[in-house]
This record gives sequence, structure tokens and C-alpha cells, in this order.
Amino acid sequence: MSEVLTPMSDVLADGTAIISRRELKALMKRSNRPGLIHLALWILLLGFTATLVWLSRETLWLLLPAMFMHGIVMVHHFALQHECSHYTAFRSRRLCNVLATVCGFLLFIPPRFFRYEHCDHHTYTNLEGRDPELIPLPENRWQYLWYLSALPYWYSQFSGLLRRATGRILKEEKRFIPGVEQAAVVRESRLMLAGYGLVVLLMWLSGSLAPVFYWWLPMLLAEPVMRFVRMTEHVGRPMVTDRGVNTRSNQVSPLWRFLAWNMNYHAEHHFASSVPFHALGQLHERIKDHVYVEEQGYLHAHRSILDSMAAAPQRQPVS
Repeated sequence: MSEVLTPMSDVLADGTAIISRRELKALMKRSNRPGLIHLALWILLLGFTATLVWLSRETLWLLLPAMFMHGIVMVHHFALQHECSHYTAFRSRRLCNVLATVCGFLLFIPPRFFRYEHCDHHTYTNLEGRDPELIPLPENRWQYLWYLSALPYWYSQFSGLLRRATGRILKEEKRFIPGVEQAAVVRESRLMLAGYGLVVLLMWLSGSLAPVFYWWLPMLLAEPVMRFVRMTEHVGRPMVTDRGVNTRSNQVSPLWRFLAWNMNYHAEHHFASSVPFHALGQLHERIKDHVYVEEQGYLHAHRSILDSMAAAPQRQPVS
């Protein structure tokens, strides 16, 4: 896949560059070290939350919150998969591919399919009918809560995985999946389903329910958290091509930044998608006056989304 690079020629009204080519090139430098350190800490955190689940296994009122905490870390594997899909988490492309595959398997997100879909997302960010990852502004609070429940998300993920495994690729998917890659996308879905079948077989042979308590249930419990985070990226922002306004960055706590691999700096990421996660904070300081930043974090971003819903014209029923 040819990654979509944000042009480095963005200029202000007076003709001066928002950030110089030299500065941006320096920020784009990739390295294995920051990613490996982050990954090591990630594994430690994952081990800690998994230990909480193990310690709580005989007490339901402790087990559910422990699985929820573990699930929050689990669903944030999406941030790592996302970074690896851009080949910015590590300098090693092989390591990025391996980790994107592992995360994709855990999340039920086929990595090859996601990489092509996400490329189109960067090309047509927040443009209705063109952005394949667009989350529409809910028309009312019931739609808002329905999306946050993650039920429509899971339906879309599993139905898409099963459909592509049968060889059916939708017309809109063919728009971003090259013809020469469509067979590989089908094969990828089939291999993933075979992998899940193998997990179930091993569970049956061993009598172990470990995947249920350390993987599937935690993710089901915590996926609404990921939906809550993902909504803040573009929902409620203008559906225009201007990257300064169609994407929202969020100032959040160090823990949330860690979990998100700095993807809370989402406007900065869309400004220059080849800048590695560990340099996004520096890019933010350089261009924060030229992108939309929610200074009060995710909760206030959702307040803005609800305000946008209230201000949006209501659809008239068909007579």
C-alpha cells in the first residue's frame, strides 16, 4: 500500500509554512527504540490487568470490574495496530507487520483489509459517502447510545469478516482494495476464522476457558470505551477537506496518551501521518494553533458532539 502522506507545503495566509520541510522531516524519523520501550511497558500493564482477573476469578463482584479494566487495555491494541499499519510504530517494517497481525487477530480486525480501508480514510477524511471509516453524527441520543453500546460495531466487524471469507467483497470495498489484493483479503479472512476455530478446539480439548475470561469477555465489556474514544476523532467536526477543522485532537492524561499510543493527537496525525507516535507531542506543540484541539479531553469532546446533535437540522419524515 502506498501510504497517504499529508503535503508538507501547507502555508498560512501570508505564504509562510505552518511547519518547515526540514522540521517535519526530522519529526518523521523512525526508530525501534521508543516503540520497543512502549511495547515493553504495554506488556507489563497487560500482565498486571490479567493478574487482577486471575486474582478475582472466584468473586463475581470483583471479576467484572477486573475484566473491564483488562478489557480497556485489550481494546487499545487498536492503537498499536493502527500505528503498525502506518509503519510508524517501529523502524522495522517486519515487526510492524507481525504486531499488526497479532493485534488484528485479537481485535477481529483483518490487518490487510484495515490497512487499505484506513488509507482511504486518510484520503477522504470525514467526507460523507467517501470516508469508509466515517462515524455519522447521531440524529438523537438513542442513536448516540446505540453506537456507544458497540453492538453495531461488533455486527459490522463479524458480518464483514464472514462475508469476505465467502469471497464477497462489496462494491464500496473494491474502491479501496486493489484488484490484485482482493484474493489476499479473502484469504486473510479465511485464515483468521480458521485461527478462531483452532482456539475454540484447543479450549474444548483442554477444558480451559481462559480465552473467554482474558480475551473475549473483557473486550465485550470494554469496547464501548473504544467507541467513546473513536467518536472524539471526527464526529461533530465539519465534513470538509480542511484537516485543520475536520479532525479533533484531545488533551488527555498521560495514562490515556499511553493507551492510545499518542493517537489523542489525532489532528496532528492527520496533518502528517508519517510522523511516528513518539513525535506527535512535538508536532502538536509546533502546529497546535492551526488544528482543532479539545483542551478538556474526551468528556468535553462528547459534550461538543451532543451540542452538534442538538444544533443539527432534523430530518423530516417522508410523507
